[in-house]
Amino acid sequence: PLPQQYLTNQPGIGGDFKVRPEDFLVDELPLYDPVGEGEHIYLGVEKTDVSHVEMISVLRRRFGVREKAIGFAGMKDKRAVTRQMVSLHRREDLVSLETGHDRIKILWAKRHRNRLRRGHLAGNRFSIRIRNIDPMKVTQVFQTLKTLEFTGVPAYFGEQRFGYRLNNHRLGAALLLENFDALLGDLLGTSGSSFPEYQRERRELFDRGEYTQALPMWTTADRSERLALRALCAGQSPKHACYAPGPTVCGFWLNALQSAIFNRVLDQRIATGTLNELAEGDLAWKHENRSVFAVTSGECASGALPARLQKLDISPSGPLWGAKMLRAAGETDQREVAALAEAGLSVEQVMQSSNSTEGRRRSLREILRHPEMDSGVDEHGGYIRVAFDLPRGTYATIVLREIMKNPGSAEMMSTDPVSGSAQQSQG
Repeated sequence: PLPQQYLTNQPGIGGDFKVRPEDFLVDELPLYDPVGEGEHIYLGVEKTDVSHVEMISVLRRRFGVREKAIGFAGMKDKRAVTRQMVSLHRREDLVSLETGHDRIKILWAKRHRNRLRRGHLAGNRFSIRIRNIDPMKVTQVFQTLKTLEFTGVPAYFGEQRFGYRLNNHRLGAALLLENFDALLGDLLGTSGSSFPEYQRERRELFDRGEYTQALPMWTTADRSERLALRALCAGQSPKHACYAPGPTVCGFWLNALQSAIFNRVLDQRIATGTLNELAEGDLAWKHENRSVFAVTSGECASGALPARLQKLDISPSGPLWGAKMLRAAGETDQREVAALAEAGLSVEQVMQSSNSTEGRRRSLREILRHPEMDSGVDEHGGYIRVAFDLPRGTYATIVLREIMKNPGSAEMMSTDPVSGSAQQSQG
């Protein structure tokens, strides 16, 4: 499911990131500020090397609210220092801003009228130190960042979307098709995707139907696995076991399926040199308001599209397949349907499945703003620091991938921000 193409031609500098949480700083850029009144309390939260799930759990227990009463605009990396807004639906004022957690701090609190919802942010500011490299290669970094600032960043979905086994999209496909036995076999057994060797015994126990013996071998970090297995131990059906991890996790699997297909469409656009072009049948993405319009023969004949593309006013869009997704036309639609077929799915299956999401379009490239870079040596060795702003939903690790061009050496183990399971995370 991972990106297969590079947009930039500059040589990579190699190196590693997330060597230390303090090397990866993320500041949320809010879409609006709280007004000072209302039923919701907005919190400015700073966390260090803490997963999204752990942060929500700490806030829930500390401030006595249900998980459903907590709102957030986006999930932030675990192995990082991140600052973001979180909302609590709570009429009583907070007596204290202390969290009781040494790596989670509340920086401020202010009331607002509505809950903070997913996507309610303008973007994120990243400041990242790349280590185990020659600091003198900063000139190469400058060239790559300037290229991305001019052309836009490929809007790939990064590694963390697919889990540490790179199989979340396969779980999503099984869920979409309601193939519950296949989903459980991949999640808990030895069939399907590869898995760490230390898990073999517990997976073989599952294959033999020895669920009660397998359950204690999964740790509290393996939340989805434990919930599914508990359902089976209680005599529930495979269908109930698949839904046991909850709607958030199931939705994450389905989103991963959409993401894998999107990545294949984006691969093709880069490989054919058409990422910065629009043709009849495309659905063009307007960056100003995140809407799309159909590219007609008249639009192409007008001669206005190339200038708008160069200014990054508009970009081609790609599919996040779902029952209500707006489809492209002509050859563009044919290529997107072919990418769906490569995932073993048909348009009819997507449209008819009770588990299908609504679907939407997504820009195939995004705008990188305010790039900065410097280099030096500190007590942890040499580094090159890069900083930039990205719109919401855009992965900083895709920028790093273009700079470093060695994704394999940059892998870092962290915790799944949704399920709590270990995964490869890149921001």
